[in-house]
Amino acid sequence: MGFFSFAGRVLFASVFLLSAYLEFNEFGVDGGPAAKAFTPKFNQFKNHVTTFSGFPVPEVDMKHIIAASIALKGVGGLLFILSSSFGAYLLLLQLLVVTPIVCDFYNFDKDKPESIQLLVKFTQNLAFVGALIFFLAMKSSIPKRQPKKKGGPKAKAQ
Repeated sequence: MGFFSFAGRVLFASVFLLSAYLEFNEFGVDGGPAAKAFTPKFNQFKNHVTTFSGFPVPEVDMKHIIAASIALKGVGGLLFILSSSFGAYLLLLQLLVVTPIVCDFYNFDKDKPESIQLLVKFTQNLAFVGALIFFLAMKSSIPKRQPKKKGGPKAKAQ
């Protein structure tokens, strides 16, 4: 059973690790194509937050956001393979922060094909979030082994 658990974690984490690897290879001086695709969506998100909350969102360099996303995916994926709860929390953080911004299907007309593609990607990321929460719940519900007491029964002292 341990091998299948490890193989499942490797397959699950490979989605994040391969994504981080590809983004890292394309990362240039300006953040690469990921920054170019993320910038308009992030600006629209900033406008929504500023409009609805009344608080301005501070300016952030896009290559820093992309670098942080790459780091969260890479480190979280490697730690997740080693069955670390911290790695699962890193992946969960990355998904919860990036998914609503990247998968903005709610900004498009529901009849457009781009909206359908973004909705599918959003539901896929939602399934990833569910799998990570399931992993964390299973990890916390497994009782820790108590060390066995060494030695036999003690004789009464007279």
